Amino acid sequence: MAEWDIRKLQILRTLREEGTVTATAAALRMTPSAVSQQLTNLARQLGVPLLEAHGRRVRLTDAARLVLRHAEAVFEQLERAEAELAAYADGEVGEVRIGAFSTAVPALVVPAVVALRATHPGVRVQVREAEAAQAYDLLGAGEVDLALSLAAQAPTARDARFRTVALLADPLDVALPPAHPLADAEALRLADLAAEPWIFGGSGPWSDITRGACEAAGFSPAQAHSAAGWPAILAMVEAGLGIALVPRTAAVPGAGVVMRELGADRPVRHVVAAVRRGSEDAPAVRTVLTALRGVAEEVERLGPPVRGVAEEVGRSGPPVRGVAEDVGLPERPARNA
Repeated sequence: MAEWDIRKLQILRTLREEGTVTATAAALRMTPSAVSQQLTNLARQLGVPLLEAHGRRVRLTDAARLVLRHAEAVFEQLERAEAELAAYADGEVGEVRIGAFSTAVPALVVPAVVALRATHPGVRVQVREAEAAQAYDLLGAGEVDLALSLAAQAPTARDARFRTVALLADPLDVALPPAHPLADAEALRLADLAAEPWIFGGSGPWSDITRGACEAAGFSPAQAHSAAGWPAILAMVEAGLGIALVPRTAAVPGAGVVMRELGADRPVRHVVAAVRRGSEDAPAVRTVLTALRGVAEEVERLGPPVRGVAEEVGRSGPPVRGVAEDVGLPERPARNA
């Protein structure tokens, strides 16, 4: 019988996901030569070639893909075994490592951790800020147990490594200068802003999202200025240089802008959590997911203090809810979001 080495199979799976030996080595914190040696040894143990030359790179053979197809069931079963072993603690003790994008940390993760300290003091949560691509690399490598991202950035259902669960539907609102003619309108739709100058990033997710939202509302936004950071974007909005879409769930210290809720054509981003397939039954992971869902439900129920009728928020006023690092559209997912 062939000798199946779990660690080497994990390296082979990572190579499938990363595409190159160099990227695999970086993801697993190994040297490229060590990766190559481990895969050579695995091929010898299994008695089949796993890699073949493809130009200046290597690619998986059909035999390697067959091996991984069966290995996925092994990985899932091992995750379930760990979950059952952890079940002896009934979720009252354990450590859960979370990788979350920047605005999910204050909006969802921190309130969940605070709640868990009161209800499950034996569950330790370690938080790591990481944007989606990094978070899923960490999740796949076993360096975090739970990853938060936008739905548009999450792995597809075809990815056998992960399972995702919905957490939050988060509307986008519009930031207007205090003296804007529409700042005190009784109702406001995104389509009403078709002729306005817009401020968003020159490229990447934020550009895709703003353009996608506006196009879904029936117009193409005229980009007046480009900025990647929220302080710069809001400063330009405050100065009357343009307007911007912002999501609700991040608090920004009093910015001199008017935040307006949009009508029926407002875009929404969806936040999801992902775990390694099979580990969702681990009691501590389940406990943390329950806490995150509770926070998300409370956010959706109460809503943030966005002004439905224009009300300027001054520099010394309360926080304005609605600035995020990353946004997605359910109707038109951003290419890199």
